[in-house]
Order: sequence, then structure tokens, then C-alpha cells
Amino acid sequence: MKRVDNPPNPFESAHREYLEEPPPVAVEVYEETARSIIARNDSPDIPFTYSINPYRGCQHACAYCYARPFHEYLGLGAGTDFDTKLVAKINAPELLRRELPRPKYRGEHLHFSGVTDCYQPLEATYQLTRRCLEVCRDLRMAVAINTRSFLVVRDTGLLGEIAERAAVSVCVSIPFTDPDMSRSMEPSAPPPARRFEAVRRLTEAGIRVGVIVAPIIPGLNDTQIPEVLERAAGAGAQSACYTPVRLPGSVEHVFLKRLEKEMPLRYVRIKDRISEMRGGRMGERRFGKRMSGTGPYWRSIQKLFAIHRERAGLAGGMPEAPCPTETPLPNPTRETQLSFGFARG
Repeated sequence: MKRVDNPPNPFESAHREYLEEPPPVAVEVYEETARSIIARNDSPDIPFTYSINPYRGCQHACAYCYARPFHEYLGLGAGTDFDTKLVAKINAPELLRRELPRPKYRGEHLHFSGVTDCYQPLEATYQLTRRCLEVCRDLRMAVAINTRSFLVVRDTGLLGEIAERAAVSVCVSIPFTDPDMSRSMEPSAPPPARRFEAVRRLTEAGIRVGVIVAPIIPGLNDTQIPEVLERAAGAGAQSACYTPVRLPGSVEHVFLKRLEKEMPLRYVRIKDRISEMRGGRMGERRFGKRMSGTGPYWRSIQKLFAIHRERAGLAGGMPEAPCPTETPLPNPTRETQLSFGFARG
């Protein structure tokens, strides 16, 4: 159990604080019947166009998660609410089967997920990600997955089927090798050893796998970059990339409070390093700047990553598999129309 702790919601006119110790909170799951499921991304910082997010909020509870402010649009908090008030889009597979046959998705990859982790613990119960992947298999849609969960291994066979019909790649997020540090910053995510094991198992199954060291937090986990890359290569990863911590909006409050609590002796040094990297700020939301940093310390991190990536024999960027230019769908007979959901009503 954790205590309620949310920063003020900038979209709400009132902010409530407990006069005494806040009560403990339990996980609450809300079921949403969504109107659409495929999101189109036009940001120059994001290397994909179409994505799907079967869940809102994330049980992994990573302090630095850039997706936390999205919960504020729901009238909830970016702190404890984001970790415990979770939303499952229960009609995601049906919507995906309806939307995917549109011509604009031909020759594209569908990314799981652009916001919260599609393999967070809730997936073990709802299996929305798996059911959406089954749709992608049936419709021969190329898939790219970004996760920090070992649960992705459950779908190894299904991913292999997608690879045979279209293309598939998995990028596993591993920012730490120190399990204690990982637990303090991402308390409900699998430990690093399990994530390296996921890389190994997926690779052995013939899936293209890469590692993303995200986020890199100057003064905290940058010294672990060489070991992350060495272990990733040893597990069979083909590529590696990274992003710096960026702390948009209320994420700054959540991250700094967690950092001060978990690492009081290193708090000021890490905070100063982040500020230096961001030109005197802590957060960065500007397009073209949020995925990189500035200053001599950040440049030293970039050189460190480049040197050790080369030594490990890893390619740069995401491990995205080549996408066929043509992914023909089954003939739209009466039978397939019914199975794809075109003839409902």
C-alpha cells in the first residue's frame, strides 16, 4: 500500500490536501468503451506514425514517466492516481479490427504503445494487448512493441506468427542494471535481470529485439550504460538507443519528490546535472529539444554511449523490422466481413 500523493492538477480549479496523513490506496480499474483506438502521431521527435494504447495509467509506477500528465486530462492526479487508477479500453481489439483495414495503414508499423506500457501487470488479466496482436496477425499488420515488462515473453509464439506474415520488432526498456536503484525509481516494473532474460528469450525465438536505455538520468544511471549495452548484446539484442529524462509538467514534482526520498545524499547533485542538461530548467516539452540535452556533461554521456554501443556490436536506433510495401488482406467475402466486424448492425 502507498499513501495518496498527487501534485496539483493544472486543469482543475480546486486542489485538495489532507489535513492529516493521507489514507493508503489500492489499485482501482475502470473499464472504458473507447470510440477509436489508433492514434496518429505527428511529432518530429517520435519515430512512428501510428500507435495503440490499450490502457491508461501504468502500474509500473516509474517516477520519471512522461505520460503522467495525460491522467490530468481525466480529472485525476499525475502521482498516485496514475499508478493506481487504471483504465482498460475493453473494446480495443474490436475497434482495431474495424479500423486497420483502411488503406492508409498499408505499409506502416503499428506501435504498442506510444504512452503507457502495453504489458503492464493489468495485461495479465485483460489480455487486451494479446487480443490486439491477434488482430494484427490476422490482418497482416507490421508491429513494433516498446515495453519494460517480462510479460511480453508470454506472446512469443504470437509474435512469431506476425513476423511470418508481416514484420515485428520489440524494444525492451532497460535504464538500470542496479536492481535496488531500479526498484526505487520504477518500483513495480520487473528487475533488470528479468528484462535481459526477456531479450534473450525473444531473440532465441527469432524476434528482432533492441534495447532502449530510457531515460538516462545524469548523475544517476549514466555510469551503468556500459553494462546495460554489454549485457544487452550478450542476450542477443541487435540495436540500442537512448533518451534523456525530460520531466514535463507534473512529472517534475513526482520525480523530484521520489528522488529526494530514495536518494537524499545524491539528490542535489542529480538535480543540478539535469538542470545543466536542460539549460537551467528541469523539464522539457519543446519539440525538437525534448529528446536530447545540452552542455558538456550530456555530451560526455553521448560519447560514452556511442563508444560502448560500438564495442558491443549494436546498431543504433530502434530494432524496427522492414515493413512490406504491400500487405494484402483476405478477400472481403461475406465470411471475412463478419469476422472483421464490417457487417455489424
